[in-house]
Amino acid sequence: MTGLASFPTARPRRLRRTSALRELVAETRLSVNDLVAPFFVREGIDEPQPIVSLPGVFQHTVTSLVTEVGELIELGVKAVILFGVPAVKDAIGSGAFDPDGIVQVALRALRAEYGDQIVLMADLCVDEYTDHGHCGVLDDHGDVDNDKTLEIYVKAAIAQADAGAHVVAPSGMMDGQVAAIRAGLDAHGRTEVSILAYSAKYASGLYGPFRDAVDVQIVGGGDRKGYQQDWRNAREALVEVEADIAQGADMVMVKPALSYLDIIVAVRELTDLPVAAYHVSGEYAMIKAAAANGWIDHDIVALEQLTAIKRAGADVILTYFTRWFAERAASLPAGAS
Repeated sequence: MTGLASFPTARPRRLRRTSALRELVAETRLSVNDLVAPFFVREGIDEPQPIVSLPGVFQHTVTSLVTEVGELIELGVKAVILFGVPAVKDAIGSGAFDPDGIVQVALRALRAEYGDQIVLMADLCVDEYTDHGHCGVLDDHGDVDNDKTLEIYVKAAIAQADAGAHVVAPSGMMDGQVAAIRAGLDAHGRTEVSILAYSAKYASGLYGPFRDAVDVQIVGGGDRKGYQQDWRNAREALVEVEADIAQGADMVMVKPALSYLDIIVAVRELTDLPVAAYHVSGEYAMIKAAAANGWIDHDIVALEQLTAIKRAGADVILTYFTRWFAERAASLPAGAS
């Protein structure tokens, strides 16, 4: 009987012997070009405010936002997405579509400074702007009114497009949101603006730090399970993705990423459109907390998670690690030892 080395099963190990060999045959390659940096811009502050549950992430002023985006451009980052924190909230989230709302002000400043050097995405929802914390307008029973919410979304899309957004990103999981927004943008002469649809957005427990960042609390201790995806369901998510594609989405997103790698794989198989995934605040914060306690190697685990999302099929990854990766890309390990 011959030794193990002669069996075909030994071949992969021969290609793992050195770092150069591993790099040569690596199947998945993560690049700064794949990443989108989320930013929070807050009205009524004079300097950036740290977000305790998101170490290294800040609520920015417009001025500090413009400065940091310029630094990201120098590092090779190709896209950012903006979330607004208004000084005043109301029942319909009017700050989302006010031409002088904080995100619109920030978009105009960024577009004036950088033009098309970086892709400007704007989250399109109203939960940051409503006094009740839901992603839409409420009816007399306290439930989200889907159709009235769509009217608000269209106004917000037009305001964001007029302010300079290259991409609007509806995240509220309202039925028909992509079709309504596409029709509204086209009727307003904004046919060039793309739609990144949060198509499979789950009612996850991993959004806590994000809600700290945008000062959102759902009144009455409610939740969003009536309109966001049930985490037990996969086939249902694909129905939502197919609907958004049919309605004119240019890109589709799965959120969160790590707990839904199977959904990313399935969406990748479903469509040839660009697939995005959001490595969300809770996923980021867990790495930061565990690394701060010395339980994991920060760089290796962050790289491993981002690579897993890319390996599953995501073309675009929204992540709070964008700047870290851009700064460290040349020195990061090829893989965990």
